[in-house]
Amino acid sequence: MHRMHRKHLGTALASAGLVAGTLVALSGPAAQAAPTATTIYVAPNGSASAAGTMSAPTTLATAISRAAAGDTIYLRGGTYSFSSTVTIPQTSNGTSGARTTLAAYGSEKPVLNFSAQSESSSNRGLQLFGSYWHLRGFTVERAGDNGIYVGGSNNVIERTVTRHNRDTGLQLGRIASSTPSSAWPANNLILSAQSHDNVDSDGEDADGFAAKLTTGKGNVFRYAVAHNNIDDGWDLYTKTDTGAIGPVTVEDSLAYDNGTLSNGSQAGNGDRNGYKLGGDDIAVNHVVKRSIAYDNGKHGFTWNSNPGTMTISNNLSVNNTERNFTFDGGTSVFRNNTSCRSGSGTNDRIIGNSDSSNQFWSGSNGSRCSAYSGTLGWSFASDGRLVVTLGGKQVTL
Repeated sequence: MHRMHRKHLGTALASAGLVAGTLVALSGPAAQAAPTATTIYVAPNGSASAAGTMSAPTTLATAISRAAAGDTIYLRGGTYSFSSTVTIPQTSNGTSGARTTLAAYGSEKPVLNFSAQSESSSNRGLQLFGSYWHLRGFTVERAGDNGIYVGGSNNVIERTVTRHNRDTGLQLGRIASSTPSSAWPANNLILSAQSHDNVDSDGEDADGFAAKLTTGKGNVFRYAVAHNNIDDGWDLYTKTDTGAIGPVTVEDSLAYDNGTLSNGSQAGNGDRNGYKLGGDDIAVNHVVKRSIAYDNGKHGFTWNSNPGTMTISNNLSVNNTERNFTFDGGTSVFRNNTSCRSGSGTNDRIIGNSDSSNQFWSGSNGSRCSAYSGTLGWSFASDGRLVVTLGGKQVTL
């Protein structure tokens, strides 16, 4: 379990309405006449000319080029060193009934390491431009830009770790500037993933997770953890040049200590929010529910100039540096949210549809906080759900 020692953590999880989430099916109905699937094995010492069997593993690039809908690429454990981006192209697609899988083999721990790259927007780690893929169980680290960049649709990215990359760890966005908005990445599920310690040289852009600028409808983050990124935990930024993105759902997730790296380093340009939900006064009706923001360097949950009707429900925000909840405009609907501070700070600001089911911080509520002093801990359950412990109280999201 990952642990952080803090005092006066806050109010009861039950009062925040945090309840168990539901795992969605990872594929559609089986195809009536599906071809026999192929299994391809990849290893750090694999050869491009090898057969791709367990005893004769191939390279990742070769395996991707060979894979067809329904096939599985297994990554053996160890460190894979790359100096250039690995791309799953637009032409490589699974189907709703036969996803193509790229996954760790068994309990082994593959790490895709891109430390040979320089910091540059052209130096991403793994690009997923195909659709109907299922990525599972590996780490992508130290890329010159995003660790994982998703431009395709209808993908599942599960139990990945993106860390120490020089832009956002895992980001969704269009494949190219010529990609029409109708083809922006849509209906992707980011599941039981972790993103941490991503940092760029100016400290302004490296978030944990991002679905911003050019993303379509139906993208979901579930049971995800963003911590110790130099900028924000989540960034759903929009800008006038590209217009509104599709509504994003973030549920049963955790953002903590964003704005400060695990080694204690900070950067003056970082926004440092847990969940940043907009930009440029463009209305998008995001959904954020059953999620926790703790000890982020600015706000826990912030509208960031999104005047839309967002659904903000059953969330818990504790001891963020400025405000736990900051919504200075818009028509968002707030239900069953809890805000708690153990010391000084700026009171929450809420404009929208809010009722008495919420417990926003309007002054001293230290008595509610002190009952939950102790540690913040978290882990993933065997079924992928997020297990969070606050001050000795545990909840499985």
